[in-house]
Amino acid sequence: MAKPLKPKSARAVALDLLQAVLHGKKPLDQSIADHPALAALESRDRGFARAMVATTLRRLGQLDALIDTALERPLPRNAKGVQDILRLGAAQLLFMDTAPHAAVGTAVDLAQARGHGPHKKLVNAVLRRFGREGRALVEKQDAARLNTPDWLWQSWTAAYGETTCRAIAEAHLSEAPLDITAPTNPTQWAETLEAEILATGTLRRAAGGLVPELPGFKDGAWWVQDAAAALPVKLLGDVANKQVIDLCAAPGGKTAQLAAAGARVSAIDRSEKRLVRVRENLDRLGMDADIICADAEGWRPEELADAVLVDAPCSSTGTIRRHPDVARLKTPQDVIKLANLQQRLLAAAVEMVRPGGVIVYCSCSLQPEEGPEQTRALLDAGAPVTMVPISPDELGDNRGDLDEMVTPSGEMRTLPGHLGGMDGFYAARFNRL
Repeated sequence: MAKPLKPKSARAVALDLLQAVLHGKKPLDQSIADHPALAALESRDRGFARAMVATTLRRLGQLDALIDTALERPLPRNAKGVQDILRLGAAQLLFMDTAPHAAVGTAVDLAQARGHGPHKKLVNAVLRRFGREGRALVEKQDAARLNTPDWLWQSWTAAYGETTCRAIAEAHLSEAPLDITAPTNPTQWAETLEAEILATGTLRRAAGGLVPELPGFKDGAWWVQDAAAALPVKLLGDVANKQVIDLCAAPGGKTAQLAAAGARVSAIDRSEKRLVRVRENLDRLGMDADIICADAEGWRPEELADAVLVDAPCSSTGTIRRHPDVARLKTPQDVIKLANLQQRLLAAAVEMVRPGGVIVYCSCSLQPEEGPEQTRALLDAGAPVTMVPISPDELGDNRGDLDEMVTPSGEMRTLPGHLGGMDGFYAARFNRL
């Protein structure tokens, strides 16, 4: 019988989290939130546990290729746990600069504790080999290709060409920095937080540290928001004193942007649990919005709004830098299902805005089915809207190459390599006829 999990073992927790994602098909953030022993760890160990899992997921293709090469024969089906222990150990050795004796010794201990004692010698031998030869083996690998699932590689190659596909995949190999939206005194906060100000106005600082402990967070001076995610609200123009509906609003970053800009915001989401987080975030920021738990497909406002932001549920393939589990959890079937939902949400949004009002549709997906194909479908269906082209100067100042973020037809398309790294986002703007 396996020994009970030691609650203070960061590596034991990391193994639980990795298995929850890969075998339980559970998002990493949810796995972290649900793990009973994680909160008992010291903050440093919590960070280490998450880093181990994120690194393993980010480099999973490389790690599995190396493990397959090192094994004389495939592991039996009942030894998935051994493979996961090897993955975590190899990730520490090859991509996290963990001392070899620590990575190898704890992996062997973990194998024993989880009932894989017969494979202890194998774990020890494979990881010791990686400690000696692993770096040289890694240098020979095609990291971008190995770490990208086949269906995503094929989709991105078809949509963007192989050169851009490879650039996307290479961007996913780096941990995302911490992007921040500071609605007031951004220059002051950039100095305080040791951050740079991007051409789009987002503050960016290196990843690391606990966000709640940074200056200004508890005071509600700023919130965490990827640079690309902060762009769609800009496309609505001046929203001061206007009635704006934020569909699928959780976790609330765009709701906060709208409130900070003086809009009268109705934040709609069908998840009561996720709306609790929206309310908590707004309370911390000292902002307010009309928060409504409803299914956006059937809900309609009492009075037509001046603008609607449709931040549509999607496969989130544009967020793999920050959420490497997405690459392992999402499937082509998810894209089809979510694209159909987006089509219905866009049709509903058209019915929520007054004639002359504005609709901005966006998604954090790199899949064309969850972006330009939705725009074409809406227009081809004869919806009472006209597309209003986006110009690069709406996204920020001229310090950055913002032209690359707008398509020839006037839609916004950010890629993970833009501006030193950002989410892959799509946005289009329409006027209601």
